[in-house]
Amino acid sequence: MDYDLIIIGAGPAGYVAAIRAGQAGLKTAIIEKKNVGGMCLNWGCIPSKAMLESAKYFSRLSMASDFGVEGLDPKKLSFSWEKGVKRSERIVRRLTKGVEFLLKKNNVEIIAGTASLEGEGTVVVDNRNLSAKNIIIATGSYPRPLPFKVHEKKILNLENLFSMKEIPQKLLVVGEGPVAAEVSQLLALIGRDVTLVKTADKVFPALDDYLNTYITRRFETMKIKVIEGSQGFDSVNVGDYEGIVNCMLRKGIRPTGSLKPDTDDSFYVTDEHFMTSVKGVYAVGDVNGRSIYAHAASAQALAAVNHILGITETMETERVPLTIYTDPEIAQIGRTEQQLTADGVEYKVNEFPLSANGKALTEGNPEGILRIISEPKYGEVLGVQIISHNATDMISEAAAYMAVESTVFDVARTMHAHPTISEVFLEAGSDAVGTPVHK
Repeated sequence: MDYDLIIIGAGPAGYVAAIRAGQAGLKTAIIEKKNVGGMCLNWGCIPSKAMLESAKYFSRLSMASDFGVEGLDPKKLSFSWEKGVKRSERIVRRLTKGVEFLLKKNNVEIIAGTASLEGEGTVVVDNRNLSAKNIIIATGSYPRPLPFKVHEKKILNLENLFSMKEIPQKLLVVGEGPVAAEVSQLLALIGRDVTLVKTADKVFPALDDYLNTYITRRFETMKIKVIEGSQGFDSVNVGDYEGIVNCMLRKGIRPTGSLKPDTDDSFYVTDEHFMTSVKGVYAVGDVNGRSIYAHAASAQALAAVNHILGITETMETERVPLTIYTDPEIAQIGRTEQQLTADGVEYKVNEFPLSANGKALTEGNPEGILRIISEPKYGEVLGVQIISHNATDMISEAAAYMAVESTVFDVARTMHAHPTISEVFLEAGSDAVGTPVHK
């Protein structure tokens, strides 16, 4: 055997698996045909969040006078997409170099090239035969084709959107989920004319209806036009738009080769340890279709390597935080009201608005709310939903509560520093146990 473990793909699933394997002493190789860091670091998560922050900063400048800043003429402000991209590229270079350093530090061999699976334990990379006791497939996913015909020059895939020097004025975003929501709002924040064609009934089908309703209303206030895909894509006149951004649901990118583990709709079918139908071959991250999030991909990767090492604990897939980096941000973990109602489970909801939070008011970000869904008899926290400018950071506190099956009584007696946004947990928890202080 050449290696104990070969990993195909160096994104957040692949490189995390490789680092963990290297730390555990496994002789490991990772194969990447493009750039270390994968889609997330190079043209997905990081560039998109960098550009979103630039757009949010630009938007907030209109509030400068409220904060006592004088001398800015809002009419003279403009947004340079090219300069925003240059900033994001600097961040990307720093992070990808950091990943490369960690791989080398942990004795992981980085192999550049295109991999194919050619039998159990065999991987071919550009005519080079490699063998391993175990293989992890972490090749990610890619947006499905647009549901209507359009000239290729008009299509803006995320891979090229965040490397363009300038962006057209009138744009059509097609898709659903967090990417479609984030891209639509990013473009609107910098003054573009944006229309979103939803390919599902909800902007984000996995979110609670409360959060979906909020997103829809927020889009209305930002003048983002929303078209129901169910009305028929033929009604969309693509000729009216200068660019079409493809945010369609994704499909798994599978390696070529004679070894073909079982799949379902382009995604590998895996067991609770993320092993495919072929023993010793695992599939983690986007390529198994279980989650679109990088943090879920990394967690799956760790679980797969642990299984290889003989650690058989499983990952709680229901406790993956769902995050949308809009303005304000939106986050959710656990079960929704709709899921609990469908299963006949009793629950109660307790809320606390950011408009009553001191830190939110001082920062000029009073829009938002925290919602805790709990089981009424014992008070176990079943789900948490947050709308706040830093919701994607705050959701980790909810994840910690749920990881140890905390109750609203635990939330209510957890001391929170003042003034902080996170005090809304204390307030909602206190409300749930009948001892609200500021409500």
